[in-house]
Amino acid sequence: MVKLCVGAERVEDLEGWQRARAAERLATGRDPRPRHVTRMWPKRGDELVAGGSLYWVFKGQVLARQRIEALERVEGEDGVARCAIVLNPEIHRTEAAPRRPFQGWRYLTPEAAPADLGAATGTPGADLPPELRRALADIGVR
Repeated sequence: MVKLCVGAERVEDLEGWQRARAAERLATGRDPRPRHVTRMWPKRGDELVAGGSLYWVFKGQVLARQRIEALERVEGEDGVARCAIVLNPEIHRTEAAPRRPFQGWRYLTPEAAPADLGAATGTPGADLPPELRRALADIGVR
C-alpha cells in the first residue's frame, strides 16, 4: 500500500512524530505501535496484514516503508467507524521511487515496490543523504 506522508518532508519527521505518539500512548496504557487512521477499510485487508507494508511518499518520492501488523476498527469523535492501520514501529528506508500526486492510498504489487536500503541489503548508496538519493532517482539513477 502506498500513502502520502502528509505534513512530513523527510523520513526523520515521520520518525519523530511516531516516537512522540508512541510515548503518549504508552503513558496512557495503550498499545504504543504507530497507527494510521483512514476513513475507508482496505478491500484487500487480508493481503496487507499477511506480510504487506505501507510505503510512505515524501515530496513525490517513496522513501520508506513500515510493515502492516493489523487493521483495527476505530470510531472517530464524530461517531463514524474508521480503519486504523497498525504498523510495526521499525521504519525501513527504501530506494527513492517517484510517485505522482494522488489521494487516499494505492495498492502496490511486490514487483513494483522499491527495494529496502541498508547494509543488510547491500544496496549501494544506502549511506547517501536522502536529498541526493532523491535527485539521483529523479534522473533515473538507482
